Amino acid sequence: MSTKEKFFAHIEKGYQTKGDFITMGAGMLNGETITDAYVKIPLKTLNRHGLIAGATGTGKTKTLQVIAENLSNKGIPVLLMDLKGDLSGIAKASPGHPKIDERHAAIGIPFDAKGFPVEILTLSEQDGVRLRATVSEFGPILLSRILDLTVTQEGIVAVVFKYCDDNKLPLLDLKDFKKVLQYATGEGKTEFQKEYGRMSTSSTGTILRKIIELEQQGADLFFGEKSFEVDDLVRIDENGRGYINIIRLTDIQDKPKLFSTFMLSLLAEIYSTFPEQGDSGQPELILFIDEAHLIFKEASKALLDQIESIVKLIRSKGIGLYFVTQNPTDVPDAVLSQLGLKVQHALRAFTAKDRKAIKLTAENYPDSEYYDTKEVLTSLGIGEALISALDEKGRPTPLAATMLRAPMSRMDVLTDKELKETLNQSKLIKKYNEEIDRESAYEILNEKIEKAEKEAVKEKAKSTARKTTTKRKSTRMNPVVKVLTSATFIRGVLGVLKKVIR
Repeated sequence: MSTKEKFFAHIEKGYQTKGDFITMGAGMLNGETITDAYVKIPLKTLNRHGLIAGATGTGKTKTLQVIAENLSNKGIPVLLMDLKGDLSGIAKASPGHPKIDERHAAIGIPFDAKGFPVEILTLSEQDGVRLRATVSEFGPILLSRILDLTVTQEGIVAVVFKYCDDNKLPLLDLKDFKKVLQYATGEGKTEFQKEYGRMSTSSTGTILRKIIELEQQGADLFFGEKSFEVDDLVRIDENGRGYINIIRLTDIQDKPKLFSTFMLSLLAEIYSTFPEQGDSGQPELILFIDEAHLIFKEASKALLDQIESIVKLIRSKGIGLYFVTQNPTDVPDAVLSQLGLKVQHALRAFTAKDRKAIKLTAENYPDSEYYDTKEVLTSLGIGEALISALDEKGRPTPLAATMLRAPMSRMDVLTDKELKETLNQSKLIKKYNEEIDRESAYEILNEKIEKAEKEAVKEKAKSTARKTTTKRKSTRMNPVVKVLTSATFIRGVLGVLKKVIR
């Protein structure tokens, strides 16, 4: 048996599945694509999370697009973080190209151009379905983690939430939370001290400053109503295909705090909402986090711990998380160790630091008699990647340098006209894009303060009136005393006495 035949048998056996799967492409040996040596990912293991890594321009985004399309075809909804703005073309079919036909002939898969059901979402003022959450939904612990507060400050945040719960004050947006903080050390200071103890004005001032910092990154648009319901991420169209939800994040690349705030709140909401299902036949939802280093780069230790915990636990809800970044070292080791699927595009070795990173990356993959992993990592072409996955029993599959299939949809953005058409077809825009500002803590406390001030003015007026009346009474002489002390009365008395004496 030739080396090529042995390799074919090696890939066929290693990627054999009993259940449903998606095909990534065909294995490669010595730079040659081995037709029909399919590299397949079982649907059953897709909730074990994954990583798509590689240098700029090696095809990471197209790999993400391929996986998203195939998941949609299998009836599995997808959520994509589009930080570069180049994923909207998934809504339209690929125009095709001779090189695509050539690639698919080498792989052994027919090329089928098609568009997919797409929902455009937004965190900012860009067009799309508005994503919002209320401060109450965040809760004191998550909000404290986002703001990177001390233990003392976390206690104050917890007290604010407790006060609002006790007094039925809805915390909907950041102005509500700021108002309660100001009230706690201002007009309501006595009330707070009596029920919950004294609050340090320096601590509340620090919390306020951190909230303002978050607002400056655009969080005031994110916090509020109507809250986005995560069940709307798992919709299926009339043809049985899962919706591909694309969040446009092109204008918040320089706002990592807002990005990590949104990501953490979304994962927390999904975890608390979705039912436990363990390892089922296929996942409920797959999330792709592009430019994942933005989450981890600016995250505090507390925030990283929260992310790591969610990554470990959310798998049981049927949710898969896929991080897309340039280098695997961008992802913390505690998260990296939880990732079952690894798609590694080419890395560049320009510096000693790059060579060290390549060596570390190679050590994350299984050994293979067919590859020198460190050498392959620097020699892969565009649209080629090293793949290591999990089989249906949770065991690592053989390492395979893979010629990846091409996206079925357009590898370009929608035009303004096409984007408008897509948004006009959306059923969620009508549901979420109406701004609601119902009575909440801000309005209720303002009304309470205004009422208290009016009462204080009335009380002051009554007090002033009482003092004036008392003063008038004290200066008016009693009529009897007035008669007895009058000059006429005294002269008359003296006249009588004189007569008596005579």
